Amino acid sequence: MKTRDDYLALDAADPLRGLREQFSLPAGVIYLDGNSLGVLPKATAARVQDVITREWGGDLIKAWNTADWMHLPERVGDKIARLVGAAPGELVVADSTSLNLYKVLAAAIRIAQQDAPQRKLIVSERSNFPTDLYIAESLCQQHGFSLKLVDSVEEIPATLNAELAVLMLTEVNYRTGYKHDMAALTAAAQAAGALTVWDLAHSAGAVPVDLKGANADFAIGCGYKYLNGGPGAPAFVWVHPRHTDSFWQPLSGWMGHAAPFEFTPSYQPAPGIRRYVCGTPSVIGASALECGVDTVLAAEAHGGMAALREKSLALTEAFAALAEARCGEYGVYVVSPREPARRGSQVCLALKSPLQEAGYAVVQALIARGVIGDFRAGDPARLDQVPHILRFGFTPLYIGFVEVWDAVEHLRQVLASGEWQEPRFNTKGAVT
Repeated sequence: MKTRDDYLALDAADPLRGLREQFSLPAGVIYLDGNSLGVLPKATAARVQDVITREWGGDLIKAWNTADWMHLPERVGDKIARLVGAAPGELVVADSTSLNLYKVLAAAIRIAQQDAPQRKLIVSERSNFPTDLYIAESLCQQHGFSLKLVDSVEEIPATLNAELAVLMLTEVNYRTGYKHDMAALTAAAQAAGALTVWDLAHSAGAVPVDLKGANADFAIGCGYKYLNGGPGAPAFVWVHPRHTDSFWQPLSGWMGHAAPFEFTPSYQPAPGIRRYVCGTPSVIGASALECGVDTVLAAEAHGGMAALREKSLALTEAFAALAEARCGEYGVYVVSPREPARRGSQVCLALKSPLQEAGYAVVQALIARGVIGDFRAGDPARLDQVPHILRFGFTPLYIGFVEVWDAVEHLRQVLASGEWQEPRFNTKGAVT
């Protein structure tokens, strides 16, 4: 087995190691939660300050023109498009992930109602991120559709039938890190006459994505995880050009109007992806997001997303192997796929009995030591099938190999010492 010195050597030889200098990382912290909230880029504070003091403070309302605030959603959208296999002018920054999902899923439902009214089924995974399921449930109630949830990838092919209208999946599962084959599932769904909606919340900036290459129909994604846009950063939405001008999206706000400053009482959607903007964009939030996206684009000089993916797989495989080898005696096991093609940029661990319920406290004990991951609760009635998850995200822009070794060593010490049993680690906060 490799030693800590071996991991230090890997860091010394890492061609991406210089990208870490883009970020403000607290001393003594091993940050393995970029899949929940990315690290602060050093450029963000100055950029936001400039937006506030010079653009807003100096130019006031004029900044919509002088600083081109009006086209900020498209400008940042074009940068994200480079990371997800979309063309310029096809992706826009707007609103939240939930709102964007509502827009594109509603559009997909309307296409189905027009082209195949007998199709009234939306299929997703039971383990999909809950907000996606809540939005789908709401739209099903509004349009007389049904939502079917599968418990495994193997169940999906049987749902690709004459009843299916939309297959709605998150490309990388938030609980397990399982990565779907977007191209294969999209092709299979479309061959069955259905549309696809992809959530890229745990993909964009973490794994190579090729929306056009996969011939996907709709996609949405998050700005504050691997894109490092800051808490509550605006999300993004992409629609394949074959669908963009087919329908109004249901949240037809004034910024999606073809001519918003004509102030007409009736709505006329803008051509192209701009119609998927709803209200006034968050200028400060989108400006911060642009700084975060730039940190990912900086990898283009070093091999781009392919190089980030290669390092990500090496980091996650090392963590999984070390966790099993050094902590297996304490009941630790890996939930995430070990097959590289099926693993996103995270590793999820679980604990066997009698420590099945100790996951939250173990994570809190790690956080107290400066190793930051997070906890996702399982199904209390089926912990053998849906266990509590100790979740660790690996952002190759700023995570190094020796941090993998050190994080596992801290985990081993927490379990060996039993310090997770301290009362302070067993009191749950509002966010886990």
